[in-house]
Amino acid sequence: PITPGELLCLGSSLAFSGLFYYLYRRKARVVSRIQEAPKLQVDDNLPALVSAAEGRCLPYVALEGIVLPAQAALTSHYHEGLQGVIQKLLLKEHRLIWNTLVRSW
Repeated sequence: PITPGELLCLGSSLAFSGLFYYLYRRKARVVSRIQEAPKLQVDDNLPALVSAAEGRCLPYVALEGIVLPAQAALTSHYHEGLQGVIQKLLLKEHRLIWNTLVRSW
């Protein structure tokens, strides 16, 4: 005979397994999209490519080339000779929201 405690453990185990499998599949899809990302060169044609893309957005792209810092390059405290730069990204989203109090957009 199966006790209620065993049924509870079995049900929660199945629920957690399903949840973790769902999360795994989502991350695997993102990883495959990143691996298939187009490789673009950092040059003067890059802004035109982004403007021509659907929605003016490239979801995943690998940029190749030399990127110069705006001021000084960042240096690593842990690895000699490793430098990097930070690019500031600003994303604006415009959305229309129905306001029920004033009944307007």
